[in-house]
Amino acid sequence: MPETPGPIGRFDHIGIAVFSIDKARTFFEDVLGAKHRRTSVHKSGDFRIALFDLHDFCIELLEPINPDGFLAKFLDRRGEGFHHLTLQVPDLEDKVADMEAHGIRVVDKTFDEPEIDAFVSPKSAHGLLIQLGQTPGPLNNPPYWRADG
Repeated sequence: MPETPGPIGRFDHIGIAVFSIDKARTFFEDVLGAKHRRTSVHKSGDFRIALFDLHDFCIELLEPINPDGFLAKFLDRRGEGFHHLTLQVPDLEDKVADMEAHGIRVVDKTFDEPEIDAFVSPKSAHGLLIQLGQTPGPLNNPPYWRADG
């Protein structure tokens, strides 16, 4: 297994797949008291993202736009619910190389600014999709390893 002197990173946010951000928003705002920060379309054009702040705990709602995209297929197979966990990770490219050297499947790797992230396949993570990100999280909190974090 990869050698780590401590935790690989710090919790950043969770992603939740929903059929409709507008419908789900009522629960997160009115029941949980989360504050809506913004809604945007992902650069791929396949899905919308709505960010909610629950006392600095970020909840990311994901709604498919493309009926043939991965998110629409995910919802068809599994229904609404937990989609991924994201960790802020310093030195991501090195950590990914170490993971892969130890047989961990890492997919969708992007090591160029502005997004530096990668995903640990659920096949390597006991059914959990884990996003590893080196850039500031969705609430624009600086990475914890920087002096302003």
